[in-house]
Amino acid sequence: MNRFTTLTSKLVPLPVDNIDTDQIVPARFLKITDKAGLADALFADWRYDAAGNPKPDFVLNRPEMKGRQVLLVGDNFGCGSSREHAPWALVSWGFRAVISTSFADIFRNNALKNGLLPVVVDKQTLQQLFARCEQDPEATVTIDLAAQTLTLPDGRAVTFPIDGFSKTCLLNGVDEIGYVLSLLDRIEAYEAAHQK
Repeated sequence: MNRFTTLTSKLVPLPVDNIDTDQIVPARFLKITDKAGLADALFADWRYDAAGNPKPDFVLNRPEMKGRQVLLVGDNFGCGSSREHAPWALVSWGFRAVISTSFADIFRNNALKNGLLPVVVDKQTLQQLFARCEQDPEATVTIDLAAQTLTLPDGRAVTFPIDGFSKTCLLNGVDEIGYVLSLLDRIEAYEAAHQK
């Protein structure tokens, strides 16, 4: 997992509330076990027509969206089933963060475990970001994980919540197992000192 420290990116705006995990990754792709192969499955039913051709009006199919690492979405993102494929697909496409007013708990936890930062903002800030994207599609935001701040295109910074353990893992680029393995010397020393 890549470390997450500070990220500056243009936004990919998708102003839809209640995007569930079946819309993020349709169920027919759940047999895929390679995370790298899931970028094409991301929002597949919205991105492609019945013949499999990209819909030019869908935001991810616009050429200028390539390389953008922050997805801006409506309220209650990631609701529905608990499929871990949803954050896998988002990360595989290139996203490092998603901004919303709320995230489903299971999605949020799965995202954090896979290097995807869910950034919670208030409703007014979210509306301002969507309006700014319409006025200036090239507008950027900066996310500073250590400071837990999101700097908006107008220079104003807002804070966002994250639990300490997830923050530590993201800053160090490790998942839960990687975190435990980073303490291996201390674990082995404890075990050696407490042998029967």
